[in-house]
Amino acid sequence: MASLAVLARERCVRPVGIRRRTPQGTPSGWSDAVHPVLQQVYAARGVLSPGQAEYRLARLLSPQQLGGLEQAVALLAEAIRDDWSIVIAGDYDCDGATGTAVAVRGLRMLGARHVGYAVPNRFIHGYGLSEALVESLQPTPRLIVTVDNGVASIAGVAAARKRGIRVIVTDHHLPGEQLPAADAMVNPNLAGDDFPSKALAGVGVMFYLLLALRAALRGQGMFAPGSEPDLSTLLDLVAVGTVADLVPLDFNNRVLVEAGLRRLRAGQGAAGVVALVEASQRSLATLCASDLGYAIGPRLNAAGRLEDMRIGIECLLADDAMQARHYAGLLSEINQGRRELQATMVAEAEVMVARAAATDAVGVALFEPSWHAGVVGLVASKLKERLHRPVVAFAPASEDEPGALRGSARSIAGFHIRDALAMIDARHPGLIERFGGHAMAAGLSLRTEDYPRFADAFDTIAREWLDEDHLQAVQHTDGELPVGAATLELARQLRAAGPWGQAFPEPVFDNLFECASWKVMGERHLRLSLRDPRDGSLHDAVMFNAYEGSPPPSSFRAVYELVINDWQGRESARLLLRHIDAAPG
Repeated sequence: MASLAVLARERCVRPVGIRRRTPQGTPSGWSDAVHPVLQQVYAARGVLSPGQAEYRLARLLSPQQLGGLEQAVALLAEAIRDDWSIVIAGDYDCDGATGTAVAVRGLRMLGARHVGYAVPNRFIHGYGLSEALVESLQPTPRLIVTVDNGVASIAGVAAARKRGIRVIVTDHHLPGEQLPAADAMVNPNLAGDDFPSKALAGVGVMFYLLLALRAALRGQGMFAPGSEPDLSTLLDLVAVGTVADLVPLDFNNRVLVEAGLRRLRAGQGAAGVVALVEASQRSLATLCASDLGYAIGPRLNAAGRLEDMRIGIECLLADDAMQARHYAGLLSEINQGRRELQATMVAEAEVMVARAAATDAVGVALFEPSWHAGVVGLVASKLKERLHRPVVAFAPASEDEPGALRGSARSIAGFHIRDALAMIDARHPGLIERFGGHAMAAGLSLRTEDYPRFADAFDTIAREWLDEDHLQAVQHTDGELPVGAATLELARQLRAAGPWGQAFPEPVFDNLFECASWKVMGERHLRLSLRDPRDGSLHDAVMFNAYEGSPPPSSFRAVYELVINDWQGRESARLLLRHIDAAPG
């Protein structure tokens, strides 16, 4: 087992296991126009026929299958009919921000006249519908609707009910042993819920609630002929939140995301989303899911991490293009500050890991008093990728909570991080004050003096649950591209065939190449010309953040994406290298 110091040093050329995906059946029914490589890529993801790649809105799962909607819809219909004041209680990440914007916009479209929102400041109110957030609501609303949170807000819901506020919880997070006493609760992951897709993001749950509410209001004769609101106008927001939250892109989520992307490509997106696309220098006409995840999502998330997510929500609610561009500019500035802070914290974390190499922890816990609580999740993510071990990074919670730590955890396949925290909580009652999350990501809080005990407990359970195979970094690929297949036409088909994302990964290939030439772009990036030894053909390639003073190997196996390079309006095929292993001498 490599030491943590070695793993922290090694980057693009560290040997990894390459595992090639295998077809999950035999493709059939495809036209000759669909490239055989794309058919193979689809088959490796269980898509065996054209119908399984037709992402029409008519194929969305029915809202009637989602539990809790009847009670929630009845309460919302009453609130609209009797003109209640409604507050949407969102979350400070991208899913929460887009879900809040969808809720506010959607309820106003459906006739609610007094809809506002509140989003917690992580340093003041904590997470979710907390007691502190409830107390801050002035004037007191008649109804609170949570988005992307609430399933764990037992005290917050109780505080709201005590003040006479009705509460609807919409969430997608895994429930704990106790549920809040809300008036209604919509969450596909509640025990006994029969909704076929458990992968809805928080914004997706809210969109489904609006669909069900519109159907109920239609049945009550609320809409004049031709005046029924078109909720599909919200799908660009749904797409952004779904991709950014890294929920699995099952078929239902792919339908939602592709519909949102179609709206954006057609120039029909919300002014705020369009402004964020412009600010990130992406093209609306060729926008894809990865643009939402790597360019739009981080700008929105940065506001919640470092400033106030209300900036992000106001951007998404803006109808005026100039106002939207103003907010998008602010978000880009905040995101740049986040990137700089993240780079500093990651560098400090790598030094800490190297110094602690003698312990060679399997479950890695890190804490630095100067770190920012809003960025520790990104530090944990970067170190998890580097070390291929589960990582928890901690920072002081806030000045108002002396002695408290906030932690963010990121995990690897085979280690369910929320279940691991639950096991630690069971073994060491009172050690963790609060926790929650998913299989691959979680958050928690504890006292500063308890950090060493937690670090030991985390490493212990990681050693129990993980073996050497789990700790081996693996690159899953779609195999070698055949000779002559790396063409612009195939690159176009691969890009158009998405949306690619979590649990429906972008096509990645591996081939042997000879390095014909290379040069450094900027300070860290490589531009290469690669020769295919099978036929001598040359291929343009790039690899980002790969140069550390040494030339690339003369011959190597590359793991790469086939992408489109658009330079001054001219398109060409390019290899985007993710990883290289020097070929055996």
